[in-house]
Amino acid sequence: MTGARVMNGASPLASLTVVELAQSPAGEQTGKCIADLGAHVQKVEPPGGVASRHTGPWAHGQEDPDQSLEFWAYNSSKNSRVIDGSSEEDRLRFAELLADAQVLIVEDRGWLLELGVDLDELLVQRPDLIVVSVTPFGLTGPWKDYRTSDLVALAAGGTLNSCGYDDHSIPPIRPGGNQGFQLGASFSWCGLLLALIERERTGRGQLVDVSVHESNAVSGELANPYWFYPKAIVQRQTCRHAQPEPTQPALFECGDGNYVYFALILAEHKAWKSLLGWMTDLDMAADLTDPAYDEIAHRQQQFSHIQELIEVFFLIQDADTIYHEGQRRGLPIGRLNAFEDLPHDVHLQERGFFVDLPTPDGDTVTYPGLPYRFTSFQTAPGRPPRLGEHDEPARSAHSGGADHG
Repeated sequence: MTGARVMNGASPLASLTVVELAQSPAGEQTGKCIADLGAHVQKVEPPGGVASRHTGPWAHGQEDPDQSLEFWAYNSSKNSRVIDGSSEEDRLRFAELLADAQVLIVEDRGWLLELGVDLDELLVQRPDLIVVSVTPFGLTGPWKDYRTSDLVALAAGGTLNSCGYDDHSIPPIRPGGNQGFQLGASFSWCGLLLALIERERTGRGQLVDVSVHESNAVSGELANPYWFYPKAIVQRQTCRHAQPEPTQPALFECGDGNYVYFALILAEHKAWKSLLGWMTDLDMAADLTDPAYDEIAHRQQQFSHIQELIEVFFLIQDADTIYHEGQRRGLPIGRLNAFEDLPHDVHLQERGFFVDLPTPDGDTVTYPGLPYRFTSFQTAPGRPPRLGEHDEPARSAHSGGADHG
């Protein structure tokens, strides 16, 4: 068995059964969020598995539906049930599965129809059911049948225009991590929780129509207000907030080759004095001790000069020293961690954020835990399922395995 591991107490979602029909990170992440909190998420897969099972990279370099790191990332704590829409027997199995569910997560109503269920009829027949529809552009409107990708979601939603490098002769650069889909998942997850609260109050389910496009369209950060009010178009600036005018870089290389982010705000007198004291202690203040620099206007005029001195100042120290000393002095400085650095972060270790997650082949991997803590209960992600593992009888040679529930 898979499923979230209860650490203490009982999850309030432990009695909730969810059926998931999802193949993109938007729908799969929605199901993962509720599965990791203890709900029983029955992931329906076509013969051969969902698309994410066939997306690399692969554990141990082994191209196998049960070894996809993409699948592992979005499908912890779930059960896997292979259902073939062309089989009358399987369609009956799906109907039984759905009859026991309180929530349905669906990305493609056409797939649902192939399994013998019409969405509109289902909503009438099951007024208690919460249906979370996560689609590229929503269930209505002229784009409702369009497909998408993470790149399309970011571009159509406007976010991509703020992403990229200072040389604006090159196109925008798509950030990694399926951020367009993740935005859709964030809104669908919130919508699901709100629908659960509403059903607890009224006993009624509802359709939650989530548009990945609209999720991105409301997430453009500074680009939206700059356009709505002064009608200014922001410029893409590497690792900085997009602004109508160029701003100074906030990333600084350190002596050990790592980087820190330092928000140099010259108008804050207290922060300036703290930085100046730090540079003076290391005999690196140069002419910045001149009384002229006590005036904000002079500091602003000499911004480039100050920037150059700070670059040298950080180059003679390592990133960890700069981070801890800067924090001690009350300055807005943070170390840039690579993904491989995070498991060694002392703060995350102290909070027990990373967990040892069993894999489908019986090995273990370091896996991100939950970003929230509850005083009445706590769960941790359960392992991702093998393809068809929870079918009865087993539908796949990958089925079986130890109980990691």
